[in-house]
Amino acid sequence: MSITNIMSAKVVSVEMDDSLAEVKRIFDNAHFHHLVVIANNKLVGVISDRDLFKALSPNINSAGATAKDLACLNKKAHQIMSREPITLPESASIKNAVDTFNKHKISCIPIVDDNNQLKGIVSWRDIMRKLGDAYNK
Repeated sequence: MSITNIMSAKVVSVEMDDSLAEVKRIFDNAHFHHLVVIANNKLVGVISDRDLFKALSPNINSAGATAKDLACLNKKAHQIMSREPITLPESASIKNAVDTFNKHKISCIPIVDDNNQLKGIVSWRDIMRKLGDAYNK
């Protein structure tokens, strides 16, 4: 089965110079765990919700937040993104994705065309959901 059958084609992206405040706003209002970073219509990085969590001060949403705590929101997406993400082509199979997840310590795989333009994203959760569906039939 093709990876395009289970990937999420609607992917939210940010640009390299978007602030972590914007990245945080997106994650706070969405029900997904990864953002892609795009420059010149090409995929250049991935930010997970865990990457953001590690970059932010734990005091951000507290009454005791200092100016230094809040300053971390001014950092840019390119400062915390994973560069040169591992990708798969649109022609990849679900087995290719499973093999890639098993080989690398990643939690999502961007799906790109021959020009490195983003076509979708697949997470290990997408594969587990598909596997669960197959067993529930």
